[in-house]
Amino acid sequence: GGCIGPRGDGYDPGAIMTVDEAESYHAKQIGTLRDSKADMINALTMTNLNETLGITRAAKAAGMPVAIGFTVETDDKLPTGQDLGEAVQAVDAATGDYPAYYLINCAHPDHFNSVLESGEPWLGRLRGLMANASRMSHAELDNAEELDDGNPAELGEQFGAIREINPQINVVGGCCGTDHRHIEHIYRASMAPA
Repeated sequence: GGCIGPRGDGYDPGAIMTVDEAESYHAKQIGTLRDSKADMINALTMTNLNETLGITRAAKAAGMPVAIGFTVETDDKLPTGQDLGEAVQAVDAATGDYPAYYLINCAHPDHFNSVLESGEPWLGRLRGLMANASRMSHAELDNAEELDDGNPAELGEQFGAIREINPQINVVGGCCGTDHRHIEHIYRASMAPA
């Protein structure tokens, strides 16, 4: 997968582009990845709906499958304040369900567990999770003097509990503050054969 990120800061949506601006901005990078050996586009740490719609339209125009990774704040909402489920449903509605799947990245499970426990139908579209090790907010992480690597074993246990409720999640990994210890615990608790 060819990985692309947001135009600005993944923790702060800043000035939000129009959908057309976002499509134009990301089309060149997506075209370059299409012309490489990439099989799909992975758009990670998305903070707002417009940019995500633009990326999805650009990927569709390029004939590239795309996975959309939203980030959320400690209140399980996008940095723009939008509900995660509403964002997923809006992208699907506007693009004919074009994304191959959705994922959550760059947030700790405590920040989105309530959403994953809701049982809402859109959760069937959520296939991936790449969590932060730290429970800190994005603002706290931005201002931190030292890396907060959290608790690798506890993070693995949280992934295990998440997969029990949402077994469709089969793309797992770590984001900020994670390393091989976290990945080992995530694998053992959520993906290893019984």
